Amino acid sequence: MNYIVVDLEWNQAMSSKSSVFNKLPIHLRGEIIEIGAVKLNDDMSLGEEFTIDVKPVYFKRMHYKVKKLTGFDKERLAKGLAFPDAMEIFRDWCGEDVTFLTWGCDDRGIMEQNIIIHDLDWDWIAGWVNLQLIYNLQTGGDKNQKSLASAMEHFGIEQTRIAHDALGDAYNTALVCTHLNMEEGLKLYPDAAQILASRMPKSETQPETQDVDYLLHESYSAFATKAAAFADERIVSLSCPVCGKALSGSKWVNQGDQRYMSIYSCEEDGPFLARVKFRKHAEDNTWSANKLLYKADEAAVEFYHTKAAQSRRRGRGHTKKKNRPAK
Repeated sequence: MNYIVVDLEWNQAMSSKSSVFNKLPIHLRGEIIEIGAVKLNDDMSLGEEFTIDVKPVYFKRMHYKVKKLTGFDKERLAKGLAFPDAMEIFRDWCGEDVTFLTWGCDDRGIMEQNIIIHDLDWDWIAGWVNLQLIYNLQTGGDKNQKSLASAMEHFGIEQTRIAHDALGDAYNTALVCTHLNMEEGLKLYPDAAQILASRMPKSETQPETQDVDYLLHESYSAFATKAAAFADERIVSLSCPVCGKALSGSKWVNQGDQRYMSIYSCEEDGPFLARVKFRKHAEDNTWSANKLLYKADEAAVEFYHTKAAQSRRRGRGHTKKKNRPAK
């Protein structure tokens, strides 16, 4: 078994309503522009490194926020290899019987979508492990997402590679592996989600979505305010994970503890529950947002409408009454 830590950087469409989606068989969330990877030796120490730039063919214009995060520009993009060529080189480097280790699950979905778009073989990328689950298992965490930076801080790992660089993030993720009991973690991994869900606090006031697999998970950062995040199409624009059509969304409702929820609807595939969890970073006073999408059952829809009604009542309670004219 070859264990390979992989990280991807990808570009995205300038708008969720971009005409490019009319040419695609699926709603492509992101087009890979860089692949970074680190092989783990038999003792889980760091081994050989790999990096390659990929030239996009669908999202050719660099999204300004991706450019800010990654430092990619059009000149660098132009020098990248075509995705099929880059994947052939990457597959040869990986070797046989591969299991990919990632921080989170976004990279898997992006790679699978890119392989589908280019009609390539994907049987060889069947093995995936989300290292966040192993980290949470072994550090007393629950199912909530932890950032790679927080894991590095937990283990006292010094940041020596550039963040938001595919190889740099893969390297830092591999360093976290060296501080985990990977043998035990991989053994417990099939039951990790269930174990972590049991650690979640129970609530009688909201439907239990913790035990339900989410259909989409995206993380974004560097927002000046929460309002700026909700003005960003990456947060508020969603496509149906079943048919790929644009979803129509309801008002975002504050649940407290920096959590917001909304119901998005598809004419063909029904309602979906969207959640956004914000976190403020003290070092630069910016906000990051984790967005998740679930299939919504009747309880979730009813809970949303209840919270929305409570929000409206609070809003009316803070509105000053106008003086009525005397009769």
